[in-house]
Amino acid sequence: MPSRLSALKLIALALLSASAFAETITGTVTNKTTNKPAAGDDVVLIRLAQGMQESTRSKTDSKGRFSLDVPDPGGIHLVRVTHDKANYFQPVQPSETSVAVDVYTAAAKVEGLTGEADVLKIQSDPGGATLNVIEMFFVKNVSSPPKTQFSDRPFEFYLPEGAVVEGSVALGPGGMPVRSAPVPLGDPNHYAFIFPLRPGETRFQVTYKVPYKGTFAFTPHPVLPTDTVAIVMPKSMSFQAAASSPYARVTEETTAQAYAARNISSSQPLGFTVSGSGELPREENAPPQGAAAGAPSPDQSTGTAATDTRPGGGLGNPVDPTGNNDPWAKYKWWIIGGLGLLLAAGAGIMLKQPVPTQAAGSAPVPPSPASSSGNTTLDALRDELFSLETDRLQGKLSEPDYQAQKSALETVLRRALTRTNT
Repeated sequence: MPSRLSALKLIALALLSASAFAETITGTVTNKTTNKPAAGDDVVLIRLAQGMQESTRSKTDSKGRFSLDVPDPGGIHLVRVTHDKANYFQPVQPSETSVAVDVYTAAAKVEGLTGEADVLKIQSDPGGATLNVIEMFFVKNVSSPPKTQFSDRPFEFYLPEGAVVEGSVALGPGGMPVRSAPVPLGDPNHYAFIFPLRPGETRFQVTYKVPYKGTFAFTPHPVLPTDTVAIVMPKSMSFQAAASSPYARVTEETTAQAYAARNISSSQPLGFTVSGSGELPREENAPPQGAAAGAPSPDQSTGTAATDTRPGGGLGNPVDPTGNNDPWAKYKWWIIGGLGLLLAAGAGIMLKQPVPTQAAGSAPVPPSPASSSGNTTLDALRDELFSLETDRLQGKLSEPDYQAQKSALETVLRRALTRTNT
């Protein structure tokens, strides 16, 4: 009997040792600006369950190495590395025990930043008393050597007078969408995203509304030289470019109308006026199969101008369908599927509910009387969307099943948001 007990103890110890080995994630952090190990960086393991929860912490050694205990093995985690006050994320699958994270030297101003596009999707509410706008910014960082721009105002932008922000998200190169609230900068309508502009393309999306009395003048003010400024709106509304504003219509007669100005300097006049009322068609089709959530591929298409009923759907073929010469083609799918990024961010990735941000000088936004009962439904839907994204990352869902379920959940979420906001 003693020998049997000893054998069982040895087996238990072996199992515990194997388990301990499996419950540790090791990795290295490299500063790609200098191509040297990043020493002394904070490293945090984040558990992707019921929101983003910090689990264990570590620091990189002189060779950029780190080790993190995993108290809850079997799930998907994120490794977050903070370098020069900017955060970098690397997802870790349940089967992975080591990761490599690239970081960059950060500076308040970096040479090589340009705006790829500023896209505004404009429509009125059914009563015509409010304009609802989704604005998307695409920022490109091609600094050499590669650096991250990060400060107390890494990306600045302007909103129309009286704008009330209802939601905002940011998406770094190769990352996941996270909620990032715009911060007022003091002068009217001037905001900043406190979000690092890493090498590659960073995307921001802001949804806001402005009071409307049948006509409204917009004055876009890019702070960076920008390749394309695009406007998408219902056919039932009218568009009038201001004097010297270089807008041109870029689509054929379709279910929506779009205008674009190209090769914009930060001081170029870009004013335009919209009038009338109308709503863009609602999204009913999922993004093209194989496209990432919220970021459909610009070289794929579904439906025709006559059958496409997504927001801004039926925009028709771009001027240059291959995208070789026309920057419009690159952003076509973002323009058509404008709610994709915001809905992806609502999939439980963020820590909190959005807090409405009033424009500088405007009155505080009162809470909605429906928010208490509506939040329960919205929380449940976000949890479902998050679970769906997690199942996809774990390979538990085929791409067709993922797209079908995501489309259904997004439809329910949009309806719940509509009821909550009424």
